[in-house]
Amino acid sequence: MQTTQKKHFYTTKLSRNVWSILGLPFDAANQQEAMDAVNVAIENKQRCFLTTPNLNFLITAQSNKNFYQSVVESDLSIADGMPIVWVAKILGIPISERVAGSDVFAGLSQLKKPKNKSTVFFFGGQQGVAKQASDKLNDNSTGMTCCGFYDPGFVALDEMSHADIIEQINTATPDFLLIALGAEKGQAWIQKNRKKLNAPVISHLGAVINFVAEYVERAPVFWQRIGLEWLWRIKQEPVLFKRYLFDGLVFLRLIAFKVLPLAVFDRYLKKYYSNSPFAIEHNESLVKINGAIHFSVLAKLQSCFAGVLDNSQQNVEIDCSELAYIDAAFIGTLLLFQAYLNEQGRQLVLKNISTRIAWILKLNNVVNRFDVSKG
Repeated sequence: MQTTQKKHFYTTKLSRNVWSILGLPFDAANQQEAMDAVNVAIENKQRCFLTTPNLNFLITAQSNKNFYQSVVESDLSIADGMPIVWVAKILGIPISERVAGSDVFAGLSQLKKPKNKSTVFFFGGQQGVAKQASDKLNDNSTGMTCCGFYDPGFVALDEMSHADIIEQINTATPDFLLIALGAEKGQAWIQKNRKKLNAPVISHLGAVINFVAEYVERAPVFWQRIGLEWLWRIKQEPVLFKRYLFDGLVFLRLIAFKVLPLAVFDRYLKKYYSNSPFAIEHNESLVKINGAIHFSVLAKLQSCFAGVLDNSQQNVEIDCSELAYIDAAFIGTLLLFQAYLNEQGRQLVLKNISTRIAWILKLNNVVNRFDVSKG
């Protein structure tokens, strides 16, 4: 029974429709699908670590390994930024709309649930804002009630992770634990404490507390749709100017040296190599892949990876000597596979990588995420 449940766990985890964009995995999900996933987690008391990477997440993850790891280890990762959607469009990745964490939360809070409302706990925010958000939500929401809030103040991570704080949150029995500590500290706090927390859904949604409390006014919908919400937020919160300037400059560099070259290279590879017949074989520690891997054949690969996770305790090598082509869906799945292996204390090595595949990994900004040996 336990083995069957474990197998179902990895099969489900690896069946996500996830794509790599500049080195981070993103689920190809729209707002309704994201809301449905959160609701299912709440109703079934299943763990769901929801991450909403925007441009700042993407830039921070380039240099902060722990921050990157928090995104890869999340259960749902949605594109909360128009620049990410623009990159997806350039690369032909089926992520066509921004799914803002604040919109997902707003949609959940506006569901018509007069009797069985979901409960949320606010953790963080500026002094007094969490209480204000709690009062506003309880006055106005048809789908949620706030069951508690806690402001840890400007203290170290360990200080806001004391057992009595965790107990206070668990005693409130929230369905949704919303964190607002700043992206890096918030993701780090979740990583440190999520196994001790009982809330089914946990997410860092820093701006949501401000929006719910009406402490900060959100940009008009038109500004959001054309990708200028950042400009509105600078108007509201001038302290964000330096962050947005730095992120914007790094993003332009990534577009010039990664995204545009990858778009050209990928079109060339699809023309000459993407029809190579796909085949896969494996034992407990070695997976050999032949031909071209793209989204249409990914289910077979995901099933193979789930089997390796279920039935082995050894480190895993993937023989890529006969690999002709890979797309962003394969890379996204590979990032998840490696994360689950690491959780088991196991390592992944990509063996006999050709120059062509090495360039795909490099332009996708993931070559340094893997232990690679060239053929």
